[in-house]
Amino acid sequence: PSVLCDLANPEEAGRVHQAVDEIFAAALAVGGTLSGEHGIGITKRPYIAQALGEAGVKTLMAVKKALDPKGILNPGKIW
Repeated sequence: PSVLCDLANPEEAGRVHQAVDEIFAAALAVGGTLSGEHGIGITKRPYIAQALGEAGVKTLMAVKKALDPKGILNPGKIW
């Protein structure tokens, strides 16, 4: 979700992060996904394992390694 807030305000940022955690958990609990029209992206990175499970993450990492063995495509983003 897009949540506008003042990240310089620790209390507000904490509430927003908690809300996002709850929103993603609820979406996944009913069979939803993390991705929308723009894909996963780095902001949803912490939730990928929750969404895909260990096997799914390992599969995606293997695909990334097969397609980008030198790690030069989008380094440090998701994998």
